[in-house]
Amino acid sequence: MKTENILIIGGTGKTGRRVAKNLTQLGHNIRVVGRKTEPAFDWENPDTYGAALKDMDRAYIVYYPDLAVPGSRNAITTLTKKALEAGLEKVVLLSGKGETEAEACEDIVANSGLNYTLVRASWFNQNFSEGAFLDFVLDGVVALPMPEAEIPFVDADDIADVVSKVLIDDSYNGQTITVTGPQKRTFKEVVEIMAEASNKHIQFVPISIDEFKDGMRKAGLPDSYVWLFGYLFQEVLGNPDNQEVSNDVAKVLGRPAKDFETYARQTAATGIWNQVSVE
Repeated sequence: MKTENILIIGGTGKTGRRVAKNLTQLGHNIRVVGRKTEPAFDWENPDTYGAALKDMDRAYIVYYPDLAVPGSRNAITTLTKKALEAGLEKVVLLSGKGETEAEACEDIVANSGLNYTLVRASWFNQNFSEGAFLDFVLDGVVALPMPEAEIPFVDADDIADVVSKVLIDDSYNGQTITVTGPQKRTFKEVVEIMAEASNKHIQFVPISIDEFKDGMRKAGLPDSYVWLFGYLFQEVLGNPDNQEVSNDVAKVLGRPAKDFETYARQTAATGIWNQVSVE
């Protein structure tokens, strides 16, 4: 196997750090970049792109906070142009399942002149253990809108394993890989699964989108995050066509995708859900 120099943009995030670990174990040379790394990489400052891309063969691209936000198209356009100029062989873009704006960024990558694979992901299991909803679980009350939505939650380990393979395997060039879990679950169902796995009382409380946004504002979250979560709930979860289960994880990895019950058992065993919430 050829040793590659691989850039990971978003390498400290849920999937990025897992991809970095996978590829390091495979013997590749990894460069993880962000605002505080050397070289630094800042999506809002295109002048930082060149140094990050220098001497790299391939790149995994995770746009922060989400491809749905304004400015993503310009940033992805500039990055792919610079990547082509820098001589990169291939990029893999993490995209969102059912996000119109994300699909526009996919088109930019597909038409960039670079070899590419698109990895289109459903909502992450790890939102409940590493992300936005952990505090709800710790407090024992998960109050979220869209209670009727059935979501094929996908595990970050599965996403990272898929990304790690398609990034170095050129047989996936030009393909869109859709990564989901093996079943659709409502928020109420996953809360019940987490409660049982952690032996903890956790209640799901359905609320409206407006109530959820108000809660985010009261918590001091910036308007951009309030908008983003409102978009993800209304536009993505609000369309049942976006929530189809895909078998692509099994096709790429030769094993089934991790189900939510397995994720819940593994996560509960770490003790993270039995910590005391810090206000």
